[in-house]
Amino acid sequence: MVIIMLGAPATGKGTVAEVLSQNLNIPSISSGDIFRKNMSEGTEFGKKIKEYMDKGELVPDDLVLEMITSRLNEDDVKNGVILDGFPRTLPQAKALDEMLAKENKKIDMVVNLETPRDELLERTINRRNCSNKNCNSIYNLVLHPPKVEGICDKCGSPLYQRDDAKPEVAKNRLEVYDRETAPLVQYYEKTGVLYTTVLSQRANRMKDEVSKDVLEKLKNN
Repeated sequence: MVIIMLGAPATGKGTVAEVLSQNLNIPSISSGDIFRKNMSEGTEFGKKIKEYMDKGELVPDDLVLEMITSRLNEDDVKNGVILDGFPRTLPQAKALDEMLAKENKKIDMVVNLETPRDELLERTINRRNCSNKNCNSIYNLVLHPPKVEGICDKCGSPLYQRDDAKPEVAKNRLEVYDRETAPLVQYYEKTGVLYTTVLSQRANRMKDEVSKDVLEKLKNN
C-alpha cells in the first residue's frame, strides 16, 4: 500500500500520517525529517539542502529524488509506505510513478488536507520543536503548549523555533506551495486516487476524525 500526504505546510500531514502508520502498520516517511536529520549531522547532502530550507524554498528535484530513491529501497517499506512531503512537484510525482511501476506497485490514495490560510500561518508561527534529536516532539504555543514554557514535556530538553517557522519564511513557504505543489491536486485528481478533506481547529476537524475518515475510505476502496 502506498499513501501520499498532500497539503500546505502546517496542515497536519505528519500528525495524520503518524495515526495512519500505527493503524496500517506501515512506516511513515517524512522528507522534511530526513532533510533536517542530514542538516543537523552536517552531511554533504545536508549542507546542500540547508540553504533552500532556511529560505522556505523547495529543495531541487534531483536532490529529493536521490534521497527518496535510496529510502524506498530499504526493507521496512516493502509492504507499504506513507509519504509525507513527497512528491512536491509534478516532475517528482511522475518520477515516483515510474519508480512504483518498476516494482509493480501503485498509489492507493493521495490524502489532500485543506486548512484556511490564516490558520496555517498561525499554526506555523506558534510551532516549537524539541531540540533533542531522539525525541523531536512538536508543540504549538496556542493549541498544544508545553506544561513548562520552553521545555519539552517528554524529555525536558529546550524547545526552539525552526527557521522555516518564522513569519517571513512561513509566508514564503505557502507561496512556494501554491506555485509548485498545489498543481499536484489536479494531477492526482485525474488518476482517481485523490481524497480531499478539511483539517481545521475552527471547523472542529482535527487529526483523529480525519484519520478515521481516511481509514474508512481505504477500507471501502
